[in-house]
Amino acid sequence: MEFLPLVVLAVLFWVLIIRPQRRRAQRQGELIQGLERGQEVLTAGGLYGTIDHVDEDHVRLEIAPETFVKVDKRAVSQLAPESARPVDPR
Repeated sequence: MEFLPLVVLAVLFWVLIIRPQRRRAQRQGELIQGLERGQEVLTAGGLYGTIDHVDEDHVRLEIAPETFVKVDKRAVSQLAPESARPVDPR
């Protein structure tokens, strides 16, 4: 019975910390593998852009008309939400 609190603590640690982190990492990996030309994304640095080209480790984003930046795929944090997508001024 002395080990019961330790077992309960280990299970709580697993459920509250390790499992959610693994799920987040898996979703991020799926997002990175599924990147395609034309998708609007948000980078970890806060840049919104449209994917122009996808390489093995990098993507080229168009952040303004005819303005491109090359970022590491891992910097893409999410697909841009519909409500946050910038309006094209053209």
